[in-house]
Amino acid sequence: MAREKYLAVNRNVTGFSFANLGLFTGFASGIVNAVYSLVILGIFKIFFSEEMASAAVGVYAAAYALFACVVALFSSEILRWFTKTKLLYITMIVLGTCYCMMSFSVKPETFIILDYAAQTALTLVSVLLPLFIADFSKKVGMEKLNARLHLWENVGALVAPVFAMTVVGWFNGNYRMPFLAAGMIYFFGLLFFKHFGIVQQDKKLKAVNVRKTMRALRITAISFFKKTGMLRAYIVNFGFYALRSMRLLYVPIVVIENGFTNETLGIILSVGILPYIIIDVFIGKWIKKYGVKLWMALGFISFAVFSLFATFITGKLLLVIFVLWQISGAFMESAHDLLFFNGVQKKDQAKYYGIFRTSVNFPSVIAPILGTLCITVFGSTSAVWLITAVAGILSTIVLLSKR
Repeated sequence: MAREKYLAVNRNVTGFSFANLGLFTGFASGIVNAVYSLVILGIFKIFFSEEMASAAVGVYAAAYALFACVVALFSSEILRWFTKTKLLYITMIVLGTCYCMMSFSVKPETFIILDYAAQTALTLVSVLLPLFIADFSKKVGMEKLNARLHLWENVGALVAPVFAMTVVGWFNGNYRMPFLAAGMIYFFGLLFFKHFGIVQQDKKLKAVNVRKTMRALRITAISFFKKTGMLRAYIVNFGFYALRSMRLLYVPIVVIENGFTNETLGIILSVGILPYIIIDVFIGKWIKKYGVKLWMALGFISFAVFSLFATFITGKLLLVIFVLWQISGAFMESAHDLLFFNGVQKKDQAKYYGIFRTSVNFPSVIAPILGTLCITVFGSTSAVWLITAVAGILSTIVLLSKR
């Protein structure tokens, strides 16, 4: 896929400009993540017992992630039809609209339909931002720009959980109302992006030939995995997002099941963002100096160790574990996709990024299903941390292997 041309753009726009959009996406995502699994849990409690509802959350999350994986897979084809600029406008509008509507949705089926529409847009936004950053990276390098993006995402996410739980309190325990705030934040992010003054020539829409599209995807996928280092990059990214998926899905549930309040959950989620913000200030330079593998290995190994403790520890010490393993995540956050960006020429990044991006969503298909099995077999939600312990160990082995 040829690199896109920009007909007009404000002179002061750089890769840092797009990284700054992380403030909006991080704040909105932090709000949604704080209440998302609890909303889904509440929906399934209508149909199942409390224990079965907790397991059903994992099944729903897996189906949801599988859908996102398909969207990511076809993102390179979507980029053949639309410019990145137009697509970002469309997806931000969809996100803002869907989240606002989800806050007032009463029927479970309505919420789920909107949830899938929002996931389509969210997946595309997560594909577009790194590609924009790469286009405008110039001599700065992806290490620093990645760190800046994640820094702003974490600054936004720092106050998001407490804010989300405060909104829940305002509306008498209604976990859906924070979605309204998330939707408004995406609209503000859209206005911020509009000031970049980016203009691209529209692409000609061509009739979709399903057979040719599928053949093109197959060829692209084969070509991607044949490239040196890309299989390793894919597996390492898979491991990182498997840990992240389990943490986002089950930490809120485990905290509430251990008898802690919504306010405590909000504080723990917010405090857990601090290691990311602190480390993001320095990690770009550290990665350039010491390399990607060191920080990824430290993150995977320490996460595995903390996960083992989390399987049998209860009470306030469990909350300490949930905060400590955020340090592990912070080591990896700015490094996990650099194996891709440093291993693929810039002109080919848009072509292959959709394939690579499935390593973000596919773990959220596998991990929750395994989590559901653990809960069913052991009868405890905390058993899911066995999955993250194993994932951390296996990812380290792949990362450090010679081939």
